[in-house]
Amino acid sequence: MIVERKRASDAIKIFLEKISHRVEAEIVEVNDALNRVLAEDVYSSCDIPPFDRAAMDGYAVRAEDVFGAGFSSPVILKVVGEVETGEKPEVEVGRGEAVRISTGAMMPPNANAVVMVEYTSENESGYVEVYRGVAPGENVSAKGEDVKKGELVLKKGSVVQACDVGLLLASGAERVSVARKVRVAVASTGDEVVDASEVYKGGGKTGKCLENTGKILDTNRPVILSFLKNFCEVVDLGVVRDSKEEMRKAFEKATSFDMAIFTGATSAGKKDVMPEILEEYGELLVHGIAIKPGMPTALGVVDGKPVVLLPGSPVACFLSLKLFALPAIWILQGTEVLACPGEVIKARLERRIPSNAGTRTFTRVRLRREKDGYVAVPVRTSGSGIMSSMVRAHGVVEVEEGVEGIESGEIVEVRLIRHLVKSDLMGS
Repeated sequence: MIVERKRASDAIKIFLEKISHRVEAEIVEVNDALNRVLAEDVYSSCDIPPFDRAAMDGYAVRAEDVFGAGFSSPVILKVVGEVETGEKPEVEVGRGEAVRISTGAMMPPNANAVVMVEYTSENESGYVEVYRGVAPGENVSAKGEDVKKGELVLKKGSVVQACDVGLLLASGAERVSVARKVRVAVASTGDEVVDASEVYKGGGKTGKCLENTGKILDTNRPVILSFLKNFCEVVDLGVVRDSKEEMRKAFEKATSFDMAIFTGATSAGKKDVMPEILEEYGELLVHGIAIKPGMPTALGVVDGKPVVLLPGSPVACFLSLKLFALPAIWILQGTEVLACPGEVIKARLERRIPSNAGTRTFTRVRLRREKDGYVAVPVRTSGSGIMSSMVRAHGVVEVEEGVEGIESGEIVEVRLIRHLVKSDLMGS
């Protein structure tokens, strides 16, 4: 019997605090680490980029040679060679000299800037006219600009994203230590529930129905299994009949894994005995949550392992699964995820984001949590070659074409590009 309905936020807090079980760590190839939780900090063993490189097509020069250059007073330099991407320079840049260079190519010795090709004109005699001066370091991506050797790349507890894979490989990590995938046992309950394999025994493409049978096709379990495969290993325990003995056996088997999820038999009817069985084996923490749909959801632990009892209604089942089961899966791996990629967080902008009218801008931002909500701190407004900016950012703020920037203090929508992990959140 459901006695008291807990607020959803209170129910989650009570539930997560009671989960003491943690899965052990294992070593995996970086290419297999997507959506896995790091079990230790990862530091770079390399500088990224590993050498000074051109950020533009143009000419590698000594900046002091072209100070004051303009269209009315060009500086003329002798072209002494060329460096393509992937090549090691075989020439040096002396005083009054220049080297043709491609974007991403290694800077030749003595050169400290690149003049964009748009501001030059090379003649057939091997000289180039430079119509614009550059400062030292201009149009150059410096060695270690993205990540320096020995720098922290990703924190323990981070959920590895696609961009992280690239940065981890670039930083010299071939393998990483991650939490083992959580093994979750899933079962449906009810005499009225029929497994799809029984309904579609004959095969073929023709749909089949259960008209006038009093039975219901089990769709909850396949939905749960399909959803959870993205995050963990699933163990399908099938359909459990409305017999206490059968339910106890299924419960004992389910709780031998890292986590157990049952759907059905959680309400207040005479056959809704799953909360009672949970109390027999462990601790029933919450039964009845102030959400609609999903009120009959029950949460508990057995030997520190989470048990989630979901309602039989398909919508309530799925919503409660995401709301309560998914956070528990992250906790088992040693991290606490507050929000997932694709979700939108409203935040106050810490400083102005500039933008050119007519161009849609995606500014990378990092979130900080304060008493009155989230604050969005711009990481970079430019620099499409800086991999670490995608790893260090929690999300992006989109500035539409017709807007010339967003002012400091405005409320913006941050679309998350990575899992928002509590321990990694600025200000947490």
